[in-house]
Amino acid sequence: MTSKTVDVLLVGAGAMSTTLGVLLKQLDPSMKIAMVERLDHVANESTDAMNNAGTGHAAYCELNYTALQSDGSVSTDKAFNINASFEASLQFWSYLVEQGCLPEPEQFISNVPHQSLVWGEENVAFLRKRYAALSKSAQFADMEYSEDPAVLNEWMPLVMQNRPTDEPVAATRVRYGTDVNFGSLARNMVNYLQKQDNFELLLGHAVEDLSQYSDGDWRVELKSLKGKETKLRAKFVFLGAGGGALPLLQKSGISEGDGYGGFPVSGQWLVCNKPEIVEQHMAKVYGQAPIGAPPMSVPHLDSRVIDGKRALLFGPFAGFTTKFLKEGSVLDMPLSVRLNNLKPMMSVGAKNMDLTRYLISEVMQSHSDRVDALRRFFPDAKDEDWELSYAGQRVQIIKKDDKGKGKLEFGTEVISSADGRLAALLGASPGASTATMTMIDVIHRCFPEQVATPEWQAKLKQMVESYGEDLVADDELLRRIRKRTLSVLKIDDQYGAEEA
Repeated sequence: MTSKTVDVLLVGAGAMSTTLGVLLKQLDPSMKIAMVERLDHVANESTDAMNNAGTGHAAYCELNYTALQSDGSVSTDKAFNINASFEASLQFWSYLVEQGCLPEPEQFISNVPHQSLVWGEENVAFLRKRYAALSKSAQFADMEYSEDPAVLNEWMPLVMQNRPTDEPVAATRVRYGTDVNFGSLARNMVNYLQKQDNFELLLGHAVEDLSQYSDGDWRVELKSLKGKETKLRAKFVFLGAGGGALPLLQKSGISEGDGYGGFPVSGQWLVCNKPEIVEQHMAKVYGQAPIGAPPMSVPHLDSRVIDGKRALLFGPFAGFTTKFLKEGSVLDMPLSVRLNNLKPMMSVGAKNMDLTRYLISEVMQSHSDRVDALRRFFPDAKDEDWELSYAGQRVQIIKKDDKGKGKLEFGTEVISSADGRLAALLGASPGASTATMTMIDVIHRCFPEQVATPEWQAKLKQMVESYGEDLVADDELLRRIRKRTLSVLKIDDQYGAEEA
Protein backbone atom coordinates (compact mmCIF):
# COMPACT_ATOMS: atom_id res chain seq x y z
CA MET A 1 0.00 0.00 0.00
CA THR A 2 1.34 3.42 -1.02
CA SER A 3 1.42 6.05 1.77
CA LYS A 4 1.42 9.82 1.29
CA THR A 5 1.13 12.86 3.54
CA VAL A 6 -0.60 16.09 2.48
CA ASP A 7 -1.75 19.32 4.06
CA VAL A 8 -5.12 19.31 2.27
CA LEU A 9 -7.14 16.53 0.69
CA LEU A 10 -9.93 17.58 -1.68
CA VAL A 11 -12.42 14.80 -2.36
CA GLY A 12 -14.18 15.32 -5.69
CA ALA A 13 -12.98 17.23 -8.76
CA GLY A 14 -16.00 19.45 -9.31
CA ALA A 15 -16.70 23.16 -8.95
CA MET A 16 -16.40 23.33 -5.17
CA SER A 17 -13.16 21.38 -4.67
CA THR A 18 -11.42 23.09 -7.57
CA THR A 19 -12.42 26.53 -6.27
CA LEU A 20 -11.14 25.73 -2.78
CA GLY A 21 -7.93 24.29 -4.22
CA VAL A 22 -7.17 27.42 -6.24
CA LEU A 23 -8.03 29.74 -3.35
CA LEU A 24 -5.70 27.85 -1.00
CA LYS A 25 -2.87 27.69 -3.56
CA GLN A 26 -3.14 31.44 -4.06
CA LEU A 27 -3.09 31.99 -0.31
CA ASP A 28 -0.19 29.61 0.36
CA PRO A 29 1.70 28.27 -2.69
CA SER A 30 3.74 25.93 -0.46
CA MET A 31 0.63 24.06 0.72
CA LYS A 32 0.70 20.38 -0.27
CA ILE A 33 -2.67 19.51 -1.82
CA ALA A 34 -4.08 16.27 -3.23
CA MET A 35 -7.35 16.01 -5.16
CA VAL A 36 -9.12 12.65 -5.37
CA GLU A 37 -11.79 11.86 -7.98
CA ARG A 38 -13.44 8.47 -8.34
CA LEU A 39 -14.15 8.96 -12.05
CA ASP A 40 -11.40 9.03 -14.65
CA HIS A 41 -12.13 12.62 -15.72
CA VAL A 42 -12.38 15.97 -13.95
CA ALA A 43 -15.84 17.51 -13.45
CA ASN A 44 -17.83 14.69 -15.07
CA GLU A 45 -20.65 14.55 -12.52
CA SER A 46 -22.91 17.49 -11.55
CA THR A 47 -20.35 20.09 -12.65
CA ASP A 48 -20.27 18.90 -16.27
CA ALA A 49 -21.97 21.32 -18.68
CA MET A 50 -24.96 19.15 -19.64
CA ASN A 51 -25.51 17.95 -16.08
CA ASN A 52 -26.66 21.40 -14.93
CA ALA A 53 -28.46 24.43 -16.34
CA GLY A 54 -25.32 26.53 -16.65
CA THR A 55 -27.15 29.51 -15.19
CA GLY A 56 -24.94 31.96 -13.36
CA HIS A 57 -27.39 32.19 -10.46
CA ALA A 58 -27.69 35.88 -9.60
CA ALA A 59 -31.42 35.94 -8.72
CA TYR A 60 -32.16 38.01 -11.83
CA CYS A 61 -34.63 35.49 -13.24
CA GLU A 62 -35.10 32.76 -10.62
CA LEU A 63 -38.50 33.44 -9.08
CA ASN A 64 -37.98 30.89 -6.31
CA TYR A 65 -35.38 33.19 -4.68
CA THR A 66 -38.20 35.60 -3.81
CA ALA A 67 -41.55 34.82 -2.25
CA LEU A 68 -44.88 36.54 -1.68
CA GLN A 69 -45.39 37.17 2.03
CA SER A 70 -48.70 36.98 3.91
CA ASP A 71 -48.82 40.78 4.09
CA GLY A 72 -48.58 41.05 0.30
CA SER A 73 -44.94 42.13 0.21
CA VAL A 74 -42.15 40.25 -1.59
CA SER A 75 -39.21 38.88 0.41
CA THR A 76 -35.91 39.90 -1.16
CA ASP A 77 -33.13 39.01 1.32
CA LYS A 78 -32.30 35.69 -0.34
CA ALA A 79 -32.15 37.30 -3.79
CA PHE A 80 -29.84 40.08 -2.54
CA ASN A 81 -27.50 37.61 -0.82
CA ILE A 82 -27.31 35.22 -3.77
CA ASN A 83 -26.66 38.14 -6.10
CA ALA A 84 -23.80 39.36 -3.90
CA SER A 85 -22.33 35.87 -3.73
CA PHE A 86 -22.39 35.53 -7.51
CA GLU A 87 -20.70 38.91 -7.81
CA ALA A 88 -17.90 37.48 -5.63
CA SER A 89 -17.52 34.56 -8.04
CA LEU A 90 -17.31 36.98 -10.98
CA GLN A 91 -14.58 38.90 -9.12
CA PHE A 92 -12.57 35.75 -8.44
CA TRP A 93 -12.85 34.53 -12.04
CA SER A 94 -11.86 38.00 -13.29
CA TYR A 95 -8.80 37.97 -11.05
CA LEU A 96 -7.79 34.52 -12.35
CA VAL A 97 -8.22 35.65 -15.97
CA GLU A 98 -6.12 38.75 -15.36
CA GLN A 99 -3.40 36.65 -13.70
CA GLY A 100 -3.33 34.15 -16.56
CA CYS A 101 -4.59 31.33 -14.30
CA LEU A 102 -7.71 30.92 -16.45
CA PRO A 103 -7.96 31.13 -20.26
CA GLU A 104 -9.98 33.64 -22.26
CA PRO A 105 -13.44 34.06 -20.66
CA GLU A 106 -15.36 32.79 -23.70
CA GLN A 107 -14.04 29.32 -22.88
CA PHE A 108 -16.18 29.15 -19.76
CA ILE A 109 -18.67 32.07 -19.61
CA SER A 110 -21.04 33.74 -22.08
CA ASN A 111 -23.45 36.65 -22.00
CA VAL A 112 -27.02 35.33 -22.11
CA PRO A 113 -29.76 37.71 -20.84
CA HIS A 114 -31.73 36.51 -17.80
CA GLN A 115 -35.50 36.85 -18.07
CA SER A 116 -38.51 35.90 -15.96
CA LEU A 117 -41.79 35.10 -17.72
CA VAL A 118 -45.24 34.71 -16.16
CA TRP A 119 -48.79 34.58 -17.43
CA GLY A 120 -52.19 34.97 -15.76
CA GLU A 121 -53.36 37.96 -13.71
CA GLU A 122 -52.20 36.66 -10.34
CA ASN A 123 -48.72 35.79 -11.57
CA VAL A 124 -48.38 39.08 -13.42
CA ALA A 125 -49.27 40.93 -10.22
CA PHE A 126 -46.57 38.99 -8.35
CA LEU A 127 -43.90 39.73 -10.96
CA ARG A 128 -44.82 43.42 -10.91
CA LYS A 129 -44.36 43.47 -7.12
CA ARG A 130 -41.10 41.51 -7.39
CA TYR A 131 -39.71 43.97 -9.89
CA ALA A 132 -40.73 46.94 -7.75
CA ALA A 133 -39.08 45.44 -4.65
CA LEU A 134 -35.82 44.42 -6.35
CA SER A 135 -35.25 47.34 -8.70
CA LYS A 136 -34.99 49.80 -5.82
CA SER A 137 -31.51 48.43 -5.09
CA ALA A 138 -28.35 49.02 -7.10
CA GLN A 139 -27.99 45.26 -7.47
CA PHE A 140 -31.15 45.07 -9.59
CA ALA A 141 -31.42 48.66 -10.84
CA ASP A 142 -30.80 47.56 -14.45
CA MET A 143 -33.70 45.12 -14.43
CA GLU A 144 -36.35 45.94 -17.04
CA TYR A 145 -40.06 45.12 -16.75
CA SER A 146 -42.80 44.96 -19.35
CA GLU A 147 -46.32 43.72 -19.91
CA ASP A 148 -46.32 44.94 -23.53
CA PRO A 149 -46.42 41.97 -25.97
CA ALA A 150 -44.53 44.04 -28.57
CA VAL A 151 -41.64 44.63 -26.15
CA LEU A 152 -41.64 41.00 -25.03
CA ASN A 153 -41.54 39.92 -28.65
CA GLU A 154 -38.24 41.80 -28.97
CA TRP A 155 -36.88 40.16 -25.82
CA MET A 156 -37.98 36.60 -26.58
CA PRO A 157 -39.44 36.18 -30.08
CA LEU A 158 -39.53 32.38 -29.95
CA VAL A 159 -41.54 32.49 -26.72
CA MET A 160 -44.01 35.12 -27.91
CA GLN A 161 -44.61 33.65 -31.37
CA ASN A 162 -48.27 32.54 -31.71
CA ARG A 163 -48.86 32.96 -27.96
CA PRO A 164 -52.57 33.41 -27.03
CA THR A 165 -53.44 37.12 -27.00
CA ASP A 166 -56.23 36.86 -24.40
CA GLU A 167 -53.88 35.95 -21.54
CA PRO A 168 -52.02 38.60 -19.50
CA VAL A 169 -48.26 38.14 -19.73
CA ALA A 170 -45.30 39.92 -18.14
CA ALA A 171 -41.53 39.57 -18.06
CA THR A 172 -38.39 41.05 -16.59
CA ARG A 173 -34.95 41.18 -18.17
CA VAL A 174 -31.36 41.76 -17.09
CA ARG A 175 -29.24 41.94 -20.20
CA TYR A 176 -25.92 40.95 -18.61
CA GLY A 177 -27.04 37.54 -17.35
CA THR A 178 -24.63 34.65 -17.87
CA ASP A 179 -24.40 31.10 -19.10
CA VAL A 180 -21.49 29.36 -17.36
CA ASN A 181 -19.79 26.17 -18.49
CA PHE A 182 -18.88 25.02 -15.00
CA GLY A 183 -17.28 21.87 -16.36
CA SER A 184 -14.83 23.87 -18.49
CA LEU A 185 -14.23 26.26 -15.58
CA ALA A 186 -13.37 23.41 -13.20
CA ARG A 187 -11.13 21.66 -15.72
CA ASN A 188 -9.23 24.87 -16.37
CA MET A 189 -8.80 25.40 -12.64
CA VAL A 190 -7.34 21.91 -12.35
CA ASN A 191 -5.04 22.65 -15.30
CA TYR A 192 -3.74 25.64 -13.33
CA LEU A 193 -3.31 23.56 -10.16
CA GLN A 194 -1.37 20.86 -12.00
CA LYS A 195 1.21 23.46 -13.04
CA GLN A 196 1.87 24.33 -9.38
CA ASP A 197 4.31 22.64 -7.04
CA ASN A 198 2.96 20.33 -4.34
CA PHE A 199 -0.28 19.41 -6.08
CA GLU A 200 -1.36 15.91 -7.10
CA LEU A 201 -4.48 14.78 -8.94
CA LEU A 202 -5.60 11.20 -8.33
CA LEU A 203 -8.23 10.23 -10.91
CA GLY A 204 -10.02 6.91 -10.75
CA HIS A 205 -9.61 6.70 -6.97
CA ALA A 206 -12.48 6.20 -4.53
CA VAL A 207 -12.40 6.92 -0.79
CA GLU A 208 -12.96 3.62 0.96
CA ASP A 209 -12.65 4.81 4.54
CA LEU A 210 -11.53 7.75 6.66
CA SER A 211 -10.76 7.98 10.34
CA GLN A 212 -9.02 10.45 12.60
CA TYR A 213 -5.70 10.01 14.36
CA SER A 214 -5.27 11.18 17.94
CA ASP A 215 -3.40 14.30 16.76
CA GLY A 216 -6.33 15.35 14.56
CA ASP A 217 -4.89 14.31 11.19
CA TRP A 218 -7.06 12.16 8.95
CA ARG A 219 -6.23 8.68 7.72
CA VAL A 220 -7.89 8.24 4.32
CA GLU A 221 -7.89 4.92 2.50
CA LEU A 222 -8.24 5.00 -1.29
CA LYS A 223 -8.73 2.30 -3.88
CA SER A 224 -8.10 2.85 -7.58
CA LEU A 225 -10.16 1.46 -10.45
CA LYS A 226 -7.35 -1.05 -10.92
CA GLY A 227 -7.57 -2.18 -7.29
CA LYS A 228 -4.45 -0.38 -6.10
CA GLU A 229 -4.67 0.82 -2.51
CA THR A 230 -3.30 4.12 -1.24
CA LYS A 231 -3.25 5.57 2.25
CA LEU A 232 -3.21 9.32 2.73
CA ARG A 233 -2.52 11.25 5.90
CA ALA A 234 -4.13 14.70 5.65
CA LYS A 235 -4.20 17.62 8.04
CA PHE A 236 -7.48 18.83 6.50
CA VAL A 237 -10.13 17.06 4.40
CA PHE A 238 -12.80 18.70 2.27
CA LEU A 239 -15.68 16.55 1.06
CA GLY A 240 -16.85 18.28 -2.10
CA ALA A 241 -18.09 15.18 -3.86
CA GLY A 242 -21.58 16.39 -4.76
CA GLY A 243 -24.17 13.79 -3.84
CA GLY A 244 -21.35 11.52 -2.71
CA ALA A 245 -20.44 13.88 0.15
CA LEU A 246 -23.14 12.60 2.53
CA PRO A 247 -21.93 8.96 2.70
CA LEU A 248 -18.36 10.21 3.18
CA LEU A 249 -19.48 12.58 5.93
CA GLN A 250 -21.14 9.63 7.63
CA LYS A 251 -17.96 7.56 7.29
CA SER A 252 -15.99 10.31 8.99
CA GLY A 253 -18.04 9.87 12.15
CA ILE A 254 -17.95 13.55 13.17
CA SER A 255 -20.83 14.40 15.48
CA GLU A 256 -21.72 17.50 13.45
CA GLY A 257 -22.94 15.19 10.67
CA ASP A 258 -25.42 13.35 12.87
CA GLY A 259 -29.05 13.60 11.79
CA TYR A 260 -28.34 14.56 8.19
CA GLY A 261 -29.94 12.59 5.39
CA GLY A 262 -30.30 13.02 1.66
CA PHE A 263 -33.22 13.06 -0.76
CA PRO A 264 -31.97 12.45 -4.33
CA VAL A 265 -33.75 14.08 -7.26
CA SER A 266 -32.70 13.34 -10.82
CA GLY A 267 -33.18 15.72 -13.71
CA GLN A 268 -33.90 15.52 -17.43
CA TRP A 269 -33.74 18.13 -20.20
CA LEU A 270 -35.33 18.52 -23.57
CA VAL A 271 -32.57 19.62 -25.96
CA CYS A 272 -32.79 21.18 -29.42
CA ASN A 273 -29.74 21.48 -31.66
CA LYS A 274 -31.47 22.66 -34.85
CA PRO A 275 -29.79 25.95 -35.89
CA GLU A 276 -32.96 27.38 -37.45
CA ILE A 277 -34.65 27.16 -34.02
CA VAL A 278 -31.64 27.81 -31.78
CA GLU A 279 -30.83 31.10 -33.51
CA GLN A 280 -34.26 32.53 -32.67
CA HIS A 281 -33.68 32.47 -28.91
CA MET A 282 -30.83 34.05 -26.95
CA ALA A 283 -31.93 34.17 -23.33
CA LYS A 284 -32.54 32.17 -20.17
CA VAL A 285 -36.28 32.44 -19.58
CA TYR A 286 -37.45 31.22 -16.16
CA GLY A 287 -41.06 30.59 -15.16
CA GLN A 288 -42.69 29.44 -11.93
CA ALA A 289 -42.43 25.97 -10.45
CA PRO A 290 -45.53 23.72 -10.44
CA ILE A 291 -47.20 23.19 -7.07
CA GLY A 292 -45.29 20.56 -5.09
CA ALA A 293 -42.16 20.80 -7.22
CA PRO A 294 -38.72 21.26 -5.63
CA PRO A 295 -37.08 24.64 -6.41
CA MET A 296 -34.57 22.95 -8.70
CA SER A 297 -37.51 22.08 -10.97
CA VAL A 298 -38.40 25.67 -11.88
CA PRO A 299 -39.04 25.39 -15.66
CA HIS A 300 -36.84 27.42 -17.96
CA LEU A 301 -36.02 27.70 -21.66
CA ASP A 302 -32.31 28.39 -22.03
CA SER A 303 -29.76 29.29 -24.61
CA ARG A 304 -26.65 27.26 -23.83
CA VAL A 305 -23.17 27.94 -25.14
CA ILE A 306 -20.99 24.86 -24.68
CA ASP A 307 -17.52 24.77 -26.24
CA GLY A 308 -18.59 27.51 -28.64
CA LYS A 309 -21.69 25.66 -29.85
CA ARG A 310 -25.20 26.94 -29.13
CA ALA A 311 -28.19 24.80 -28.22
CA LEU A 312 -31.59 25.20 -26.55
CA LEU A 313 -32.49 23.42 -23.36
CA PHE A 314 -35.84 23.15 -21.57
CA GLY A 315 -36.59 21.66 -18.20
CA PRO A 316 -35.67 20.31 -15.84
CA PHE A 317 -38.09 17.42 -15.56
CA ALA A 318 -37.63 15.82 -12.17
CA GLY A 319 -37.37 12.14 -11.52
CA PHE A 320 -36.60 9.91 -8.59
CA THR A 321 -33.81 7.44 -8.11
CA THR A 322 -32.06 6.16 -5.03
CA LYS A 323 -28.66 7.02 -6.54
CA PHE A 324 -26.75 9.93 -5.00
CA LEU A 325 -24.58 10.33 -8.12
CA LYS A 326 -25.36 9.95 -11.80
CA GLU A 327 -22.81 7.15 -11.93
CA GLY A 328 -23.64 5.96 -8.44
CA SER A 329 -25.39 2.93 -6.97
CA VAL A 330 -29.11 2.31 -6.39
CA LEU A 331 -28.06 1.39 -2.85
CA ASP A 332 -26.78 4.91 -2.10
CA MET A 333 -29.94 6.14 -0.37
CA PRO A 334 -30.77 2.93 1.55
CA LEU A 335 -27.19 2.65 2.81
CA SER A 336 -27.28 6.27 4.02
CA VAL A 337 -30.03 5.53 6.55
CA ARG A 338 -28.72 5.58 10.13
CA LEU A 339 -30.36 5.52 13.54
CA ASN A 340 -29.53 9.21 13.95
CA ASN A 341 -31.25 10.26 10.69
CA LEU A 342 -34.06 7.71 10.44
CA LYS A 343 -36.62 9.89 12.24
CA PRO A 344 -35.87 13.06 10.19
CA MET A 345 -36.01 11.10 6.94
CA MET A 346 -39.32 9.42 7.81
CA SER A 347 -40.76 12.75 8.99
CA VAL A 348 -39.79 14.46 5.72
CA GLY A 349 -41.38 11.67 3.71
CA ALA A 350 -44.65 12.03 5.60
CA LYS A 351 -44.72 15.83 5.29
CA ASN A 352 -43.89 16.04 1.58
CA MET A 353 -46.62 14.05 -0.14
CA ASP A 354 -47.05 16.86 -2.71
CA LEU A 355 -43.43 16.38 -3.71
CA THR A 356 -43.88 12.62 -3.90
CA ARG A 357 -46.94 12.95 -6.14
CA TYR A 358 -45.12 15.50 -8.30
CA LEU A 359 -42.12 13.19 -8.79
CA ILE A 360 -44.37 10.26 -9.69
CA SER A 361 -46.20 12.38 -12.27
CA GLU A 362 -42.87 13.55 -13.74
CA VAL A 363 -41.54 10.01 -14.04
CA MET A 364 -44.71 8.85 -15.80
CA GLN A 365 -44.53 11.53 -18.52
CA SER A 366 -44.11 10.61 -22.18
CA HIS A 367 -42.04 12.60 -24.67
CA SER A 368 -45.21 14.27 -25.93
CA ASP A 369 -46.17 15.21 -22.36
CA ARG A 370 -42.80 16.94 -21.89
CA VAL A 371 -43.10 18.81 -25.17
CA ASP A 372 -46.60 19.91 -24.11
CA ALA A 373 -44.99 21.51 -21.04
CA LEU A 374 -42.46 23.17 -23.31
CA ARG A 375 -45.26 24.70 -25.39
CA ARG A 376 -46.18 26.93 -22.45
CA PHE A 377 -42.83 28.62 -23.18
CA PHE A 378 -42.51 27.93 -26.90
CA PRO A 379 -46.03 27.55 -28.40
CA ASP A 380 -44.78 26.28 -31.79
CA ALA A 381 -42.52 23.54 -30.41
CA LYS A 382 -42.65 20.24 -32.33
CA ASP A 383 -42.01 16.84 -30.73
CA GLU A 384 -39.49 15.77 -33.35
CA ASP A 385 -37.21 18.79 -32.84
CA TRP A 386 -36.38 17.90 -29.24
CA GLU A 387 -34.61 14.97 -27.63
CA LEU A 388 -34.26 13.89 -24.00
CA SER A 389 -30.98 14.33 -22.14
CA TYR A 390 -30.24 13.19 -18.59
CA ALA A 391 -28.84 15.77 -16.16
CA GLY A 392 -26.81 15.18 -13.02
CA GLN A 393 -28.11 14.04 -9.67
CA ARG A 394 -29.01 16.50 -6.92
CA VAL A 395 -29.28 15.41 -3.30
CA GLN A 396 -31.46 17.72 -1.22
CA ILE A 397 -30.58 18.02 2.46
CA ILE A 398 -32.70 16.39 5.15
CA LYS A 399 -31.89 17.62 8.65
CA LYS A 400 -33.42 17.77 12.10
CA ASP A 401 -35.73 20.64 12.89
CA ASP A 402 -36.15 22.30 16.29
CA LYS A 403 -38.50 19.51 17.40
CA GLY A 404 -36.09 16.71 16.44
CA LYS A 405 -38.16 15.78 13.43
CA GLY A 406 -37.08 16.40 9.86
CA LYS A 407 -37.13 19.19 7.29
CA LEU A 408 -36.15 19.29 3.65
CA GLU A 409 -33.64 22.00 2.71
CA PHE A 410 -33.21 23.17 -0.88
CA GLY A 411 -30.03 25.22 -0.58
CA THR A 412 -26.41 24.38 0.13
CA GLU A 413 -24.87 23.92 3.55
CA VAL A 414 -21.32 23.63 4.85
CA ILE A 415 -20.80 21.23 7.74
CA SER A 416 -17.47 21.38 9.57
CA SER A 417 -16.00 19.53 12.51
CA ALA A 418 -15.40 21.35 15.80
CA ASP A 419 -11.62 21.12 15.34
CA GLY A 420 -11.82 22.51 11.79
CA ARG A 421 -10.04 19.48 10.35
CA LEU A 422 -12.90 18.37 8.08
CA ALA A 423 -15.61 20.13 6.12
CA ALA A 424 -18.32 18.86 3.80
CA LEU A 425 -20.67 20.57 1.39
CA LEU A 426 -24.21 19.23 1.08
CA GLY A 427 -27.14 20.36 -1.04
CA ALA A 428 -27.81 21.79 -4.49
CA SER A 429 -28.89 25.18 -5.92
CA PRO A 430 -27.40 27.79 -6.20
CA GLY A 431 -24.35 25.57 -5.87
CA ALA A 432 -21.44 26.32 -8.19
CA SER A 433 -22.54 29.90 -8.86
CA THR A 434 -21.75 30.85 -5.27
CA ALA A 435 -18.71 28.56 -4.89
CA THR A 436 -16.27 31.39 -4.18
CA MET A 437 -18.04 32.74 -1.09
CA THR A 438 -18.94 29.24 0.08
CA MET A 439 -15.30 28.16 -0.06
CA ILE A 440 -14.14 31.38 1.62
CA ASP A 441 -16.55 30.42 4.41
CA VAL A 442 -14.81 27.03 4.60
CA ILE A 443 -11.44 28.79 4.85
CA HIS A 444 -12.70 30.98 7.69
CA ARG A 445 -14.02 27.97 9.59
CA CYS A 446 -11.10 25.64 9.05
CA PHE A 447 -8.04 27.91 8.73
CA PRO A 448 -8.88 30.55 11.38
CA GLU A 449 -5.29 31.35 12.40
CA GLN A 450 -3.99 31.72 8.86
CA VAL A 451 -6.98 33.73 7.61
CA ALA A 452 -6.48 36.20 10.45
CA THR A 453 -2.98 37.10 9.26
CA PRO A 454 -2.41 40.31 7.28
CA GLU A 455 -0.98 38.26 4.40
CA TRP A 456 -4.09 36.11 3.91
CA GLN A 457 -6.41 39.07 4.45
CA ALA A 458 -4.60 41.10 1.79
CA LYS A 459 -4.58 38.19 -0.66
CA LEU A 460 -8.29 37.51 -0.20
CA LYS A 461 -8.96 41.20 -0.82
CA GLN A 462 -6.85 41.03 -3.98
CA MET A 463 -8.76 38.02 -5.31
CA VAL A 464 -12.23 39.24 -4.28
CA GLU A 465 -12.27 43.03 -4.02
CA SER A 466 -15.53 43.11 -2.05
CA TYR A 467 -14.15 40.69 0.57
CA GLY A 468 -14.96 42.05 4.02
CA GLU A 469 -17.42 44.60 2.66
CA ASP A 470 -21.16 44.58 2.04
CA LEU A 471 -22.18 44.69 -1.62
CA VAL A 472 -25.84 44.76 -0.65
CA ALA A 473 -25.40 48.03 1.24
CA ASP A 474 -22.56 49.73 -0.67
CA ASP A 475 -24.02 50.82 -4.02
CA GLU A 476 -20.87 52.64 -5.19
CA LEU A 477 -18.67 49.61 -4.52
CA LEU A 478 -21.11 47.34 -6.33
CA ARG A 479 -21.22 49.52 -9.44
CA ARG A 480 -17.44 49.88 -9.60
CA ILE A 481 -16.81 46.16 -9.18
CA ARG A 482 -19.58 45.14 -11.56
CA LYS A 483 -18.24 47.45 -14.26
CA ARG A 484 -14.81 45.80 -13.99
CA THR A 485 -15.95 42.17 -13.90
CA LEU A 486 -18.43 42.50 -16.77
CA SER A 487 -15.66 44.03 -18.87
CA VAL A 488 -12.91 41.55 -17.92
CA LEU A 489 -15.19 38.56 -18.51
CA LYS A 490 -16.53 40.10 -21.73
CA ILE A 491 -20.13 39.90 -20.56
CA ASP A 492 -21.20 43.50 -21.15
CA ASP A 493 -18.60 46.08 -22.20
CA GLN A 494 -21.29 48.79 -22.25
CA TYR A 495 -22.19 48.55 -18.55
CA GLY A 496 -21.47 51.84 -16.86
CA ALA A 497 -20.39 53.48 -20.11
CA GLU A 498 -22.54 56.52 -19.38
CA GLU A 499 -20.44 57.27 -16.29
CA ALA A 500 -17.12 56.73 -18.05
